[in-house]
Amino acid sequence: MALQAHSNAAFQAEVERLRAGGVVGTSGRLRELFDFLADRGPDAESASQQEIGAAVFGQVETDADDATVRVYVHRLRKKLDDHYAANPVREGQAQLDLPAGVYALRLVEQPEPAGLPDVPAKPALGSLGLLSMLLAAIIAAFAAGYFLDRSNSPATNAIWDQLLESERPVLVVLGDYYLFGEINPIYPEQGRLIRDFQVNSPEDLLRMQEADPDRYANAEDVGLNYLPFQSAYALQSVVPLLAATDRPVEIIAASELTSDQLNTHDVVYLGLLSGMGLLEDITFENSSLRIGDSYDEIIDRESGERWMSDEARRLASPAFYRDYAYVARYRAPGGALVTVVASERVTGLRGVGPLVASDELDDGLADSADGDAFEALYQITGQQGADLSNRLVLARTRE
Repeated sequence: MALQAHSNAAFQAEVERLRAGGVVGTSGRLRELFDFLADRGPDAESASQQEIGAAVFGQVETDADDATVRVYVHRLRKKLDDHYAANPVREGQAQLDLPAGVYALRLVEQPEPAGLPDVPAKPALGSLGLLSMLLAAIIAAFAAGYFLDRSNSPATNAIWDQLLESERPVLVVLGDYYLFGEINPIYPEQGRLIRDFQVNSPEDLLRMQEADPDRYANAEDVGLNYLPFQSAYALQSVVPLLAATDRPVEIIAASELTSDQLNTHDVVYLGLLSGMGLLEDITFENSSLRIGDSYDEIIDRESGERWMSDEARRLASPAFYRDYAYVARYRAPGGALVTVVASERVTGLRGVGPLVASDELDDGLADSADGDAFEALYQITGQQGADLSNRLVLARTRE
């Protein structure tokens, strides 16, 4: 009896810890499912789909094989597995488990090692953490290798002079995109990854599942973000310039950037306009330009003139098309000097890197970049992904 009481107490303590930590959310169907199973206790028999359908989803008449129940149980199991993978419990402590094929929570204790020394657990690294480490290693190789002799550093231009004179460490921010999975609960091998511009984080996905459960019924956070590989072209051009400074240079994804970092670092953004994240609103708040209804369009606020990429319609054919790249530098709240090298589509991103790294800027851009803040647009002519030519279409000072 005492052992069972201890088990019940440990079960309830872990339930409350997960609730307080928001592991299963603070509201919504997933939280209601967790609460329903938790309230049944650690020794309850597996609930039926009919019981869960009625108690959690208000489905009085539920089929014996209910897809909604199975999807949410699968999602809850994945949520618990992900939490404990990222936050492993210590030996001798317990965690909650939702076994496959069982609709009940169980308490599982980690056995204590016999006679073995304690080994600190290594923190789990997500795909972006590994990416940051790899890209940081690339910068370190540049700085410690070829550019160790500063006489080999490339000549800079007016775009970068203020950044190189600053005393702050530098964050290179790469535009990235959140992906979620659409999992077929009956045929999981037919699942797919989806990029949805309404869903930019796991929190967004939960909100959309609440707002539109039919559309997102099979959606699941799979812990993935992706970067356009054309970011490497811009990175290849800019990294040698940054390696000329003695200050720390770190690479992160845009989804990892926080407002606090703008108080301590200078920032260089490389990527598509649609991947800017936090920097999008900051960049265009005091700009004379704005992004149109889609990220394929930049509009002059005063004249209404529009610069729209037609890459998406012509990329697969041998036809020539136009893409537009945006370059800017300004001082953000918090004091960060922000330099933006972005584009509407990937051809512009591929073509703009060598332009901003050149020691001879176009006259109009060179004049504007001599001021405290500026912005410019390049038209990049492309064909099947290749950047063939470029033309400066706008360069002006900004606030």
